[in-house]
Amino acid sequence: MGVLLNEVSLSYPGTGLVIDRLSAQIEDGEFIAVLGASGCGKSSLLNLIAGLLAPTDGWLEVPDDGAAFMFQDSNLLPWLTAGENVDLALKLAGQPKADRPARITRLLELVQLGHAAHKKPHELSGGMRQRVALAQDRQVLLMDEPFAALDAITRDLLHEQLRSLWEQTGKTIIFVTHNVREAIRLSGRILVLSSHPGRILETRRITEDLRRTPALAAALADELTAILRKEQRKHERTNSS
Repeated sequence: MGVLLNEVSLSYPGTGLVIDRLSAQIEDGEFIAVLGASGCGKSSLLNLIAGLLAPTDGWLEVPDDGAAFMFQDSNLLPWLTAGENVDLALKLAGQPKADRPARITRLLELVQLGHAAHKKPHELSGGMRQRVALAQDRQVLLMDEPFAALDAITRDLLHEQLRSLWEQTGKTIIFVTHNVREAIRLSGRILVLSSHPGRILETRRITEDLRRTPALAAALADELTAILRKEQRKHERTNSS
């Protein structure tokens, strides 16, 4: 089962409508990128899918075990080792204690950190900490600009590892980013949200042929960037009025 959103709206007291009648079908195993101007409700959308917020109107369906969340900061507990941080996530997800050691080993090996199970976060680089945070066992993985704070080389390596993880596990990934080229490089489909309130403005399918053809990828990046700039200007005019 993937994720289904049906006419979902969200309002905040004093802020008004943040997401307006948003509908989307995200298939099981699909990699979706979400683009949008600041304030369009991208993070709020992830919070709805994670069950951290309830929609004001409409409804949504997610798998019974919920969704794992990955932020820009790895959010690892500094007093626990990498393996213990993964174990805590499994425990909170309701995994039986007897099953967890094998799962911890498998998850850390998937992100090429089997050797780092006994290291604490301060002993790991920023990229390694994000890879520990990637070691999630739930089918749906929500990612809120997880690589934005990393340097270009580390980000490039993590792109490769995230794609490899997705291909090996068949996870459903919903990836929020401001980086158009990152969205094209990683995802199979891009959803572009309108400025406040957030609605699906555009949808683009990303084929492997497009991804591997620099001219096509650059043309799409220019097109999406122009749409986002237009929405950002609209958002700024609304805020200034």
